[in-house]
Amino acid sequence: MTTLEPRDADVAETAPDLPAGIEDGVLSRSYRALSVGIVSVVLLIAFEATAVGTAMPVAARELDGVSLYAFAFSGYFTTSLLGMVLSGQWSDRRGPLGPLTTGIAAFAAGLMLSGTAGAMWLFILGRAVQGFGGGLVIVALYVVVGRAYPERLRPAIMAAFAAGWVVPSIVGPLAAGAVTEHLGWRWVFVGIPVLVVFPLALALPQIRRRAAGPVDGKAGGAFDRRRIRLALGISLGAGLLQYAAQDLRWLSLLPGVAGAALLVPAVLGLLPRGTYRAARGLPSVVLLRGVAAGSFIAAESFVPLMLVTQRGLTPTLAGFSLAAGGLTWALGSWVQSRARVEPYRERLMTAGMVLVAASIAAAPSVLIDSVPAWTVAVAWAFGCFGMGLVISSTSVLLLQLSAPEEAGTNSASLQISDALANVVLLAAGGAAFASLGGGAVSHTATEATEASGAGSHPAAFAAVFLPMAGVALVGAWVTRRLRVESR
Repeated sequence: MTTLEPRDADVAETAPDLPAGIEDGVLSRSYRALSVGIVSVVLLIAFEATAVGTAMPVAARELDGVSLYAFAFSGYFTTSLLGMVLSGQWSDRRGPLGPLTTGIAAFAAGLMLSGTAGAMWLFILGRAVQGFGGGLVIVALYVVVGRAYPERLRPAIMAAFAAGWVVPSIVGPLAAGAVTEHLGWRWVFVGIPVLVVFPLALALPQIRRRAAGPVDGKAGGAFDRRRIRLALGISLGAGLLQYAAQDLRWLSLLPGVAGAALLVPAVLGLLPRGTYRAARGLPSVVLLRGVAAGSFIAAESFVPLMLVTQRGLTPTLAGFSLAAGGLTWALGSWVQSRARVEPYRERLMTAGMVLVAASIAAAPSVLIDSVPAWTVAVAWAFGCFGMGLVISSTSVLLLQLSAPEEAGTNSASLQISDALANVVLLAAGGAAFASLGGGAVSHTATEATEASGAGSHPAAFAAVFLPMAGVALVGAWVTRRLRVESR
């Protein structure tokens, strides 16, 4: 794998990896500004995920939209699918700078729209705008890593991305809970865009210098219109499928069938051939990313709501139950970045998926009053350690298996698998949740405590967590197919 540096406005040439003694690491003088800048972008996304997740139950109740709770998450992932495909095309042909700046701007605009929404549908629309921006940003960042860093430094920068979640995971839920309780949930959304300024000022000059140009052979090339059409199909199909899952009427079968008709061919056209039969190599790497992220995020989305409505916790305490996960996720990512564990990467990923499955299965135990509420925090810490092992490793393997001119497209496939699994599994979880009366929750902490004592809708939450644990176990099997067998 090579590092790309632009020689002129149209062409970027490759440069070989340097010996280990010449470049000390991702924080050496050559890489310091770039590393700090792009990790700051990850910090922005991390603060959004942790802070917004904490405020979401209160926002949904005040906007009278608890029955649409899953849409607030899946709306983000649905539009991010389009952003990812567009970013992959854009980055491969014209460099990652354009999609990165556009994505950050859209991300901030979506936060402002959600924070000022007066109805749940406007709130979900803001989340959709955020998702489009987030899709542009995440693929562009992967392309930057593939072009600007030699192969030996990529596990370390992926570990730094994971470490970027530590402070937000600890501070974000506490800060968001305090702001939600004392100032209102809207300030959680409108306050985050301030974080846009620092990443832009620090990272963009370095990206322009190291990774701005297109790859040879694609300079000035037109976008693949077929992939763009497939991206529109996958986004629209995922949205229709999510709507059908939430509106549990016979008439909803129509948008559900239409969504599946759009989704299936689009997925087959956008992901590597053999992905859904776990073909060895790149297809299984892409599949594993979706299985891991989809099962874990779909389950995690319901953790704060479960603790607030079933155990009577405040939003601050409910959010804090997930805080330790940031530390253990970063720890897992750091472990996979060590050179000595490279020969055992697949075994570590298998262990990671087993930990993820166990943590998800343990979470609904708090529906039993005699089980301490902090059990979720402990279980989630172990699950996040497993996710740190798996998610960073899939990113490393993808770049190892991708030619430089395919890094954007393959990174988009990885992120599409991630986001699509989130949409589909959130739709399935949301449908199970709504069908068992999960939308009928209390509107105050006191009422939540009373509902908890009466055992209000515990089966609705169990119907989300236990199937997701089974999906994670499937991921443990997929980890056995990540490498192409030598003959």
